[in-house]
Amino acid sequence: MDGPVLPDHLGPGLRAVFCGTAPGLASAARGHYYAGPGNRFWEYVHAAGIVPVRLAPGDDARVTGYGIGLTDLVKGMAQSHDRGLPYDVPALAEKVAAHRPSWVAFTSKEAGSQAARWLGCPRPALGAQDWTFESARVFVLPSPSGRNQGRASYDGRATRLEWWAELGRMLSPA
Repeated sequence: MDGPVLPDHLGPGLRAVFCGTAPGLASAARGHYYAGPGNRFWEYVHAAGIVPVRLAPGDDARVTGYGIGLTDLVKGMAQSHDRGLPYDVPALAEKVAAHRPSWVAFTSKEAGSQAARWLGCPRPALGAQDWTFESARVFVLPSPSGRNQGRASYDGRATRLEWWAELGRMLSPA
């Protein structure tokens, strides 16, 4: 495929850039981030106080107005799994260096692990990290995907939303 499956939604001085691995097949088909059935990204960013209103996948182009951005580590293809993808961490580093967000929030351990590996850091747990990514603080979130439900715990928390709410408390208000 030529060009990105989904365009980046970035701008200068964002509070956080949310970075996933690659668009899922449903997101690619609908042309919007986190549009898969059962994906709770939009619910979580609102419930965690990261954005003041409930947004939907069709609102993804508006997120920079709320101080957040969206991108992925793989831009040229959609996926149904995270195995064997051509992750482009250097391209993410260029985007973060250019836009200077306060935080990079990886929306899965896999995405956070790819960045950590590129930097030579250990595999991250969920939560705030003790390393930065192009001067941005780093937070690793549990995936909002519908496929990541039903676990007994998420690194010691009962629900995924607890991690998202912790990030929400760390970000300045929308």
